[in-house]
Amino acid sequence: MSSIRSSVLILAFAFVSHVSVAQSQTPTPQPSPTPTTSPAPQGSGTANNGQIPTVRVRADEVNVIFTVVDGDGRFVKDLKQGEFRILDNSLPPREVIRFEAQTDLPLRVGLLIDASNSIRDRFKFEQDAAMNFLLETVRPKSDRAFVLAFDEIPELTQDFTNDLDKLRTGIKAIAAGGGTALWDAVYYACREKLLKERDTSSVRRAIILVSDGDDNDSHVFKNEALEMAQRAEVIVYAISTSLMNTRDKGSDNLKTLTEATGGRAFFPTKMEDVAKAFIEIQGELRSQYSISYRPDRFEANGQFRVIRIVPVNKGLHARAKKGYYVPRQ
Repeated sequence: MSSIRSSVLILAFAFVSHVSVAQSQTPTPQPSPTPTTSPAPQGSGTANNGQIPTVRVRADEVNVIFTVVDGDGRFVKDLKQGEFRILDNSLPPREVIRFEAQTDLPLRVGLLIDASNSIRDRFKFEQDAAMNFLLETVRPKSDRAFVLAFDEIPELTQDFTNDLDKLRTGIKAIAAGGGTALWDAVYYACREKLLKERDTSSVRRAIILVSDGDDNDSHVFKNEALEMAQRAEVIVYAISTSLMNTRDKGSDNLKTLTEATGGRAFFPTKMEDVAKAFIEIQGELRSQYSISYRPDRFEANGQFRVIRIVPVNKGLHARAKKGYYVPRQ
């Protein structure tokens, strides 16, 4: 275990150095950790304070970000629009508005760090893993990240920033203890941070969840957290802190969340797996496609519409969110 921790911390250190030279126009975050209130009561569909932000797109315009890999899991970056079939509720779109390979978009990243009792014996590993992602992923002058710890409630220990010291302090300020409200944390991060972050140009929104996946204290339902992530157009990646080579409910939670949003879950059991997970997430965030379209037979009825993206080349596989909820009129 000590070799894993040491190696992860070394992997992490080089990346945070990049963060310190990031964009000079970034607003100065609050100098101390900012506690948050817990999300909405169970089944409410809203959080306690404020209204859910409005996503300013046409109700019948769908944007999907997806990744394509070959049979060996290598990213494929140079495909054209005609090399995919898009199916929305089993129908091709009425109109494709935009298609592009987006390999260089600025990142808006939320680090969600499990601080519950369920991971107490692995907490140092969890902190090191979170720091490693920041160090290896965020680029100077364009990307920003925030740190959100959670046990029974989510706590914002560092707001959006590119400042090395503040990010480090935000991670070090986290102490393990309490229950686990995983779905509350995801709901809060999407609703209060990523959905409210205003950008004048296109960005890639992602959550990196470092957790064992257990949940025993959330107020919102799992499907509400998933719907909020889809509303915010967030891709979720998870790095498990279980370090066990067995599947349990926590593992299933991580897979459900990541697969629903077009991300991936990683289950490292040794040092090499940890390093590989970070490298693969970093590479995937820079190797994605985006397509915007208007679906056929669209009705604003609040129902869930299933999305499938099928490469023409049967040796390739596209990974994207499972679908979306249609707004009600």
